[in-house]
Amino acid sequence: MTEAGELEALVSQQVVVAMKAHDATRTQTLRLIKNALKNKSIEKRAPLTQPESEQVLATMIKQRRDSIEQFTNGNRADLAAIEAAEIVVIEEFLPKALDEAGLAALVGGAVSEVEATLDKKPTPKEMGLVMKAVQARLQASGLRAEGRTVSELVKKQLAG
Repeated sequence: MTEAGELEALVSQQVVVAMKAHDATRTQTLRLIKNALKNKSIEKRAPLTQPESEQVLATMIKQRRDSIEQFTNGNRADLAAIEAAEIVVIEEFLPKALDEAGLAALVGGAVSEVEATLDKKPTPKEMGLVMKAVQARLQASGLRAEGRTVSELVKKQLAG
């Protein structure tokens, strides 16, 4: 993936391309991304690192997923569709998301790692240790996964 500064430049270029293509949804979403990155940079008072930029984008996706859930519950499929389209645009700038089978294998490896450290099978009480191990493996591999999905898989592995 690109460096954080390069990410902002790439988003800026994509805004121009989207405007020329008269793609209003994409233009609006790209501007939201650009503003979120800029605001986080201002808040930090320093340029963002690559992981920080990815965190900003992941937060934006999470917000949109929550909105989709609310709009679906409120019978507003039109608004949910707009949020879903925004997620597609945001995901273009993030590393590839790990599929559930790959994530399950990663969680299994992390559970084994924690088990070796503790010299016993981890229980739900050690969920924090396992989550840290999973996050470290995700970061090392350059992949990403939604926290809620990771949490559910870890709970399932520890309960089983």
